[in-house]
Amino acid sequence: MNLKEKLRVIPDFPKPGINFIDITTLLKDGAAMKAALDQMAEMLSGVEADVLVGPEARGFLVGAPLAYKLGAGFVPVRKAGKLPGAVLQATYELEYGQDTLEIHKDAITPGTRVLVVDDLLATGGTVWSSADLVRQLGGDIVGFAFLIELEFLRGREKLAGYPVYSLIRYQSE
Repeated sequence: MNLKEKLRVIPDFPKPGINFIDITTLLKDGAAMKAALDQMAEMLSGVEADVLVGPEARGFLVGAPLAYKLGAGFVPVRKAGKLPGAVLQATYELEYGQDTLEIHKDAITPGTRVLVVDDLLATGGTVWSSADLVRQLGGDIVGFAFLIELEFLRGREKLAGYPVYSLIRYQSE
């Protein structure tokens, strides 16, 4: 199955000049979603992670079911003001603005092996900020995993020194 064919590109969203890769068309197709998660789990089979961390919101859609398939826990990283307990915060730059993420202070204990997962790697700001929160809590980043990588935005460079796994790659806009 060609998973790239199951994705939809929406031009000029969320602002002019951005081509948004929409995963909802893949997610609504049960066979495609299963194939994507199965292939990601196979790709990550040798990675030893205690928990997967996924940033809101699309990181939840990939991270939680992937954690289940890998037999690991899942820790959500939320946008500011969404978590009820004591939190750590990180602010980061997006391709089209700025955002703040939070993690519960008790979500990761020192020495926990963490795989950071998101639907898409663009510039790397979101997952790098998620990883920074994990590191502040004493977690060990064992890698980054993505359903999609936009190679032309060179987000992988921001994650240098860590294993980076991506299932579907776009080499140009």
